[in-house]
Amino acid sequence: MRRMILPITLALALILGTGLVQAPAMAEPPSQTYLVVVKGKKLPADFADRIAQAGGTVTYAMPEIGMAVVTGPSTGFPGKIAILGDLIPAFRPSWQFPEMDLMPNTASPPNAPEDDFYFNLQWGLEAIEAPEAWEEGARGAGVRVAVLDDGIDSDHPDLAPNLNTDLSISFVPGEPFEYTMPDPYSHGTWVSGIIAAADNGWGTIGVAPEAELVMIKVLSSDHTQGSFLALIQGIYYAGLIQADVINMSLGARIPKQGFCDDSGVCIGRKGVKALRKALKRATRFARKRGAILIASAGNEAINLDQDKDYITLPAEDPNVLAISATGPLGWALDPDTDLDVPAWYTNYGRSSIDFAAPGGNLDFDLYYAWQQNPNDPANYCTVAGVTNLCAVFDWVLSTGSQGGYYWASGTSGAAPHVAGVAALIIGQAGGSMKPAKVEKRLRKGADDLGPPGRDDYYGRGRVNAEESLPH
Repeated sequence: MRRMILPITLALALILGTGLVQAPAMAEPPSQTYLVVVKGKKLPADFADRIAQAGGTVTYAMPEIGMAVVTGPSTGFPGKIAILGDLIPAFRPSWQFPEMDLMPNTASPPNAPEDDFYFNLQWGLEAIEAPEAWEEGARGAGVRVAVLDDGIDSDHPDLAPNLNTDLSISFVPGEPFEYTMPDPYSHGTWVSGIIAAADNGWGTIGVAPEAELVMIKVLSSDHTQGSFLALIQGIYYAGLIQADVINMSLGARIPKQGFCDDSGVCIGRKGVKALRKALKRATRFARKRGAILIASAGNEAINLDQDKDYITLPAEDPNVLAISATGPLGWALDPDTDLDVPAWYTNYGRSSIDFAAPGGNLDFDLYYAWQQNPNDPANYCTVAGVTNLCAVFDWVLSTGSQGGYYWASGTSGAAPHVAGVAALIIGQAGGSMKPAKVEKRLRKGADDLGPPGRDDYYGRGRVNAEESLPH
């Protein structure tokens, strides 16, 4: 209610020549960001006008799939626009990342001479027979790979040759598409290097060393902030620019009955259903535009088939391939060891996992030996001129921020190996192939390592680059 202005206040204001004194304005209600999923398949022509009439603003429209990101007051506004369809608030889930920080100082750049090639440390390329695919001329040329992540070191000598900076974009407010933290580990940079680090005689080599990279930033560089709204925008944008491959080395395990995030934003069972519907619209759009979508399965070591009360997204979206992780145990001590042991942390499930790929592993005997006696030289190994803890060599070495290199492990490393193989397949086919055919090639070429047929840990098999190529 507006307060009355006392006469003495009015008189004083007139004497000072400042005019009438206005009562203090009521504080504006805080604004909220929502994803609107309209009931129809496309946004109505007057959608923006209707949002404006309700007091809101359209910040990102996705007209072809009937969705838009809008902002408006947190009170009153939702009720005014609910008639248009489902409203999903900009909640921030607990995103899953790949690093297994069990050992300090294990993920620093290798201490090797400048002219040393780190290719000899990339056991994952051997596991999926990438060099054999290269020998057949498959390099990923002419293929566009969109990486939805937390940014990229755009100046990295192994990434700059393949990075399309004109198309790279950020859906994180206030942050560019580049990785912006001082931490030498950049998740998006690490993932991008696995896919397409250039074969330039320096550092590491990606699975598809001539593929084009586009960074689509959907998570903040500090690894803690990000919303499903940004993820959906990123998938839609990747479809708009006709990406051939979309890599999503991220995920969130969401209770199907609803939950509240750390900031207090809550969604219920209907909200989770609306979110799944919205994500499916975006992934279906990107797939129809020619993209094969790949996601990490998650690092909780759970059976997704039996995880009835939760949904892991985007891995369990029907238009997305879910990738589990494999890796060796003691590779530095025995280079002929099995490279395809299911990783100790990987999620699994016969009907949930599509393929397996190198993500890194951990030999706990080596780990505990180091933990008990960190100064014992026996716990350190030297491979290709690089010395580090013996257990670290079972992780995946790739590009890091500040032009460096980084070891990490997780299903977030497995997904980009598959994305790289998909890029080799598409490139070998002339730069264009329908997603269903790419998936068929992946199935045909995969090595069936577990029980015959589809199984819990390997899905349809561990991907094989050379065997998957069109011949």
